[in-house]
Amino acid sequence: MRRVLSIATLYPNAHVPRFGTFVARQMEALAARPDWEVTVINPIGVPPVPMGRYKALAAAAVSGEEGGVDVRRPRFNLIPAVGGPFNPRMIARAVLPLARRLHANQPYDLVDAQFFYPDGPAAARIAAELDLPLSIKARGADISHWGHKGYALAKMQAASRQAAGLLAVSEALKADMAAIGLPADKITVHYTGLDHELFRPLGRGKCRERLAEEFNVQLGDGDKLLVTVGALIPRKGQQFVIRALPELPDTHLALVGTGADRDALAQLAFECDVSHRVHFLGSLDHGTLPMVLGAANAMVLPSASEGLANAWVEALACGIPLVITDAGGARELLTRPEAGRIVERSVAGVADGVREVFAAGYKKKDVASSVDHFSWEANAAALAAYYESLLT
Repeated sequence: MRRVLSIATLYPNAHVPRFGTFVARQMEALAARPDWEVTVINPIGVPPVPMGRYKALAAAAVSGEEGGVDVRRPRFNLIPAVGGPFNPRMIARAVLPLARRLHANQPYDLVDAQFFYPDGPAAARIAAELDLPLSIKARGADISHWGHKGYALAKMQAASRQAAGLLAVSEALKADMAAIGLPADKITVHYTGLDHELFRPLGRGKCRERLAEEFNVQLGDGDKLLVTVGALIPRKGQQFVIRALPELPDTHLALVGTGADRDALAQLAFECDVSHRVHFLGSLDHGTLPMVLGAANAMVLPSASEGLANAWVEALACGIPLVITDAGGARELLTRPEAGRIVERSVAGVADGVREVFAAGYKKKDVASSVDHFSWEANAAALAAYYESLLT
């Protein structure tokens, strides 16, 4: 059995159980195979004296077996707001002693990183120390954000030169990686997975009854519901959806996620006189999300940048068409009309796309069939084959 040591700052823990769930599902699916054993080191960044939310995060630095994966959570010193340039070094310093002990006890075949920055440069140092091949995966914001900061880009480029292989979640992201100087000949596209038992078409009426009971979202018989799923930050573009609501009568918006823009978005809804139609649901576990999606008529996410968002795939699997911008792998996913519309990132673009999807009235089963080929089993099989190719 092959053994991989994965470095992942993007991984759920007790304090943030929804953070990086798609990484956990990927590694759990790989661990469920007979050919790979998986250890994840999920370094937790906290200041030397943890206060406020960092105190709860520090308490979540607990190791154990999770979903068949050996998860280790060492803490590393984090300097809030200004620690970006130092995080790879701090992570490597905290992780190396643990990695050496684990490798000495039972050797690994490969080191990988689940996010290009800060994970990638940290994993590069660890792979070099253990004399193991390195793989690094890019997911979106690590390229669109960190890849355009000089100090981070230099470290990312150095790590990519060391790596035996690189992964991208879409062809579009592969092109973005090459554009910032990462070696295109090393990049393999690795699409996300999907839990078809959890994310599947559900009856809209029953879902709306639960939405009313659990979140007090009251919808009339003729009302439409839009859902956005993503962090409440400017890049995700929820502000465009709120500004479009005055043009979409009898349409409500449920925002799933948390983030720094929460208060600003609530104020915007008030200014647009649509507060009564905008519902902040907060962060939801995966068991609740299909119900919210099942109650919707469309999922709208006018992002400035993406890799290939798991939220897109999950919405489609629930039979909910998308209205999204031409970001990341959007065109690789929306290959037929019933999957939704790609629109310009503007209020008018969002409003027009929503009206088109509403008028089309696609059947849930037809929308869901557009992602039949996504599964965590297929994702794990592709990952196992890719890893194997780095070792032969």
